[in-house]
Amino acid sequence: MSWLYLGIAVLFEVAVGIAASKAQGFTQLWWTIGTLVSGAIATFFLSLALLTFDVGVGYAIWTSVAGVGIVIVGALFLDQRLDWKKGLGIAVVIGGVIGLQLSGAA
Repeated sequence: MSWLYLGIAVLFEVAVGIAASKAQGFTQLWWTIGTLVSGAIATFFLSLALLTFDVGVGYAIWTSVAGVGIVIVGALFLDQRLDWKKGLGIAVVIGGVIGLQLSGAA
């Protein structure tokens, strides 16, 4: 169940990143509200996942997978460029997440 909670937390953290970019420094009310609500939901589900995961491992997986998700969403829907350097960075992050999971931390 902790993986499900972590997955939900990641999805809402991706929403935080997208909404925050649209909030324009919290000058756009609805995007600001979306940022804050998504952040609260993401944090809630992360806290549930951390009942099982070691805090360092769970938090590292959450932030890194969400970061990769935001890059991918940006490339697919926000006309942001995805070049080989970003691709390499994504591969390194995924390798790190796999390494954390192989450490037997959850």
